[in-house]
Amino acid sequence: MIPSDHPRYRSLVVRARLARCAREGVVALEGLTAHGRAEAFDYLIGERSTETARRAARTAAALIRRAESPVLSVNGNTAALAALECAAFQRATGCAVEVNLFHRTPERMAKITALLERHGVAVLDGEAERLLPLAHDRALCLPHGIGRADLVLVPLEDGDRCGALRAAGKTVITIDLNPLSRTARTATLTIVDELTRAFSLITEAYDSLEDGEADELVRGLDNHYLLQAAIGEIVRGLERALD
Repeated sequence: MIPSDHPRYRSLVVRARLARCAREGVVALEGLTAHGRAEAFDYLIGERSTETARRAARTAAALIRRAESPVLSVNGNTAALAALECAAFQRATGCAVEVNLFHRTPERMAKITALLERHGVAVLDGEAERLLPLAHDRALCLPHGIGRADLVLVPLEDGDRCGALRAAGKTVITIDLNPLSRTARTATLTIVDELTRAFSLITEAYDSLEDGEADELVRGLDNHYLLQAAIGEIVRGLERALD
């Protein structure tokens, strides 16, 4: 039992949920390491959504509004951490959802799909094909999902698949707390924020954006600038911590 007055209550609850999902086979054990690395970066930005993250999320909403066939790609960590947020995002945007895994087995695919569906997400099904030039199973995509998508939102993504999606001509939005990662530097747009906060920001922005602001955000998109700004926010956070 985690006491609710513990100063790291939310963090401990999330860790416990990931550990349970790992025991159940939803999260790969490697995913626990990935989460710990991301949590360290969240400390550096003060465990809050920065102004840069908010602008990036609004830009993401604008891009999704313009897309003809947007798809949200979900892995085990995303399902375990943000199934409810995925459902709210899908309701707001109408975005299709496809499960895509590095450590892919029929059992894990079924468990993650069931978890998402219990929380209200409509998940695409069908026979996946090796549509991306990758040696691992993240190359497997649904032809009517990621295969034909013009935009893919890929939280907690692998850098090589992000590059393959970009090479295939797709707009790629990622959520990544590490602004120095391959994924962050390869994506069309990177939101440097914690997963659930970022989903909520995109969903809120999608409902509130006016056409004029959306057009301006898309025209002004400069992911290199956003990443540099995020790094600056991390540096300033460290300086405040050392004062």
